[in-house]
Amino acid sequence: MRLFKKVFYFIIAAIFFVVPVYGHHGFTTIFDMNSVLTFQGKVSRYDWRNPHVYIYVEVPDATGALLEWQLEGDPTPIMTRSGWTPSILTPGDQVAVRIHPDRNSERNHGLLVSLTKEDGVFLTPRSGSSTSNNSASSLEGVWDGLPGFSTRTFIYGALTEEGLAAQATYTEADNPTSDCIPFPLPTIVAAPYLNQIEILEDRIVVRTELFQVERTFYTDGRQHPENGQRTNQGHSIAWWEDDVLIVDTTLFSDNRAGNRNGIPSGPQKHTIERYRLSDDGTQLLINYVIEDPQYLIDPMTGSMTWNYAPEREPMPFECNPDNAKLYEVQ
Repeated sequence: MRLFKKVFYFIIAAIFFVVPVYGHHGFTTIFDMNSVLTFQGKVSRYDWRNPHVYIYVEVPDATGALLEWQLEGDPTPIMTRSGWTPSILTPGDQVAVRIHPDRNSERNHGLLVSLTKEDGVFLTPRSGSSTSNNSASSLEGVWDGLPGFSTRTFIYGALTEEGLAAQATYTEADNPTSDCIPFPLPTIVAAPYLNQIEILEDRIVVRTELFQVERTFYTDGRQHPENGQRTNQGHSIAWWEDDVLIVDTTLFSDNRAGNRNGIPSGPQKHTIERYRLSDDGTQLLINYVIEDPQYLIDPMTGSMTWNYAPEREPMPFECNPDNAKLYEVQ
């Protein structure tokens, strides 16, 4: 291919994207999302693990010495649905890549935008959005969070002094994901994964592909337990108001980044979620309000849509501790 006949080179250029590639950790703080670095090299290692796939590419510098670049991809379920497989790359493969480079120019590290193999196969880490002609008649079934990922919202008001201080000192070493600990709401709802909803007589169960999180919404009229155990996802009760499912959650455990953007979750965190089918039944419309007076003066609000995806099945998501610790390196 003509692309691979050129000498190895670096190009930095501005680029616009239809679908953002933000994910589990602080991409905007670690990577320069307004620049793209393009180069060619040889695959030295391909780690097909969660919570992120990593590709290592050797690239010669101006003197001919080889530099190994670490390229961060998405988790295996998202990449699988985007055309990747555990064996699609092997050491020695010649590739051309585009990345968002690390803001620390001393690190050979980047967020993968696209990869082209020598045989012309073109891959991106997050191109597997689902489209379905089927319409749901209830909330039950499989729903895909990737299509609505680019239009999700997180709206913050004023933070308390404690919230501002926590945000100012936050680093990726504080990221609970580095210890394979899932995020609670809002991230667990706003992540680009599959979600399976099961409606039972006394509860609704939502199983999220990300970290295999299972949330239970009790619909039997019970209240939150007094002095109940605090857990990562909290305790949820739910009820219907016409065609809208209202979910009330409290008893969250402390989480260093539980409210996203470096803002922790505190013991007084309380959330309300609303779930409603779109008029044509192809989407689930979600919005939420988060109160957390220890860190938030004003409630945090946001929204997300999931696409109905009955033809898809959630995939395993086993978090590898060594892989997760790579988040901490900045």
